[in-house]
Amino acid sequence: MSTLSTSSLRPLYKASQVRELDQRTIAGGIESFALMQRAASSAWHSFRSRWPQARSVTVLCGGGNNGGDGHVLAALAMQSGLKVQRLSLKPRDALSGDVARAAELATAAGVGFEEWHPHTTLAGEVIVDALLGTGLSGEVEGSIKQAIKAMNTASQPVLALDIPSGISADTGAMLGTAVEATCTVTFIGDKIGLHTGDAPAYTGDIDFRPLGVKAQAFFDIPPTAWRLDDALLGEAFTPRSRTSHKGSLGHVLVMGGAPGFGGAALLASQAAARLGAGKVTLATAHEHITASLVRCPEVMVRAVRGGADAADLPASADVVVIGPGLGQESWGQAMLQSALKASSPLVVDADALNLLASRWPDLRRDNWILTPHPGEAARLLGCSVSDVQADRPEAARALQRARGGIVILKGAGSLIAGPSGLVVCPYGNPGMASGGMGDILSGMLGALVGQFNSLEQSAWLGVMAHALAGDEAAKAAGERGLLASDLASYARVLINP
Repeated sequence: MSTLSTSSLRPLYKASQVRELDQRTIAGGIESFALMQRAASSAWHSFRSRWPQARSVTVLCGGGNNGGDGHVLAALAMQSGLKVQRLSLKPRDALSGDVARAAELATAAGVGFEEWHPHTTLAGEVIVDALLGTGLSGEVEGSIKQAIKAMNTASQPVLALDIPSGISADTGAMLGTAVEATCTVTFIGDKIGLHTGDAPAYTGDIDFRPLGVKAQAFFDIPPTAWRLDDALLGEAFTPRSRTSHKGSLGHVLVMGGAPGFGGAALLASQAAARLGAGKVTLATAHEHITASLVRCPEVMVRAVRGGADAADLPASADVVVIGPGLGQESWGQAMLQSALKASSPLVVDADALNLLASRWPDLRRDNWILTPHPGEAARLLGCSVSDVQADRPEAARALQRARGGIVILKGAGSLIAGPSGLVVCPYGNPGMASGGMGDILSGMLGALVGQFNSLEQSAWLGVMAHALAGDEAAKAAGERGLLASDLASYARVLINP
């Protein structure tokens, strides 16, 4: 199995970094207006490839450079024979610099200029959002808010330029309201805020256009994060050695399933088996033994009645998955205490995270993967869920700084914080919002940690295989009714490319 690095991943940037890249490009000899024209031309190409039959377009332009891109796109549409409705949120005499120049270009091309007002009918077959771009810092308000509402209540598809207006380019948070785009064409550097938080519900398809700017050539502007790519699966899962045996492929111990809560641990242990672990042992409450044997007889199951039964189990495993169905009572506490005494790598999920927050608030170690959803992350950080969701990238980084190891902040656009920095998973779908999905992920992670030398690499591959398996399952039979137990068979196919 090969070693992976961020070098093959798409870099993601903050808005300030992209502005700096923009300025460096201009300083390098490309006129700022020429760069605006290049952006508009790329956006027009994106428009035409997606809606080749469209005969009319409505372009809503703000007062900044994003609006300038919109004016130039309106000119290109007019020159291509489309009927163009151009609506400006600012009066013509309030425009300045490149934006005024772009507006004049559109007027010279024969495009009409209307000031937008709340009862304006959006007449085009497609609407272009060129209102705000990446400069937004506070909540959307006033006429911009009304214009966004008008776009969202219209029935036409929407192309957003650079980022849907109302979405933070740095955090993915929706700032009051945001444009629900069908497609977003983004320029120069891809933005982290397009891929996590609220953003996936607003961006539609993302079309990245670098405009000839090689962002990674500027070594003093390091990416703020990286975007996972499914091509990594083919790189990582090379054919096994002909002399492989179960002892060389990792022994995973799943600890969980308190009395009455057996399902989560059963899901995790079977997922570990399906993801290629050499051996899987499940340590669970006595009453779940029969269910485990019936469900997956390949999993070795051990009855745990209390702390004494759990004490020696972690020492025999290469990796311990602790948390699924654990509970927070004395049984779960004893299991977690036993796991924490082991030197083996840990995958920590569910109630094990809640127990860490309440009983081990300062514990830190380098050889664990923590897998919180936003609620668990909030408890670990001592803040609110809304605080976590307002800046998911910073929440993931803060948790990794405080607790060490690898942190996976789950949710739309799951984030992985580790020694190589922050990585974003762009895969997954709303059908995965159902019980047991996190338990499946924990089992998958345990299996991969047992097969790879790197916790971070295992986290990248596990999160990606989990999300892509969800996408494959949804493609086969739809999002509604997707069960966690559906994922393992799809993931198995993905890791055997």
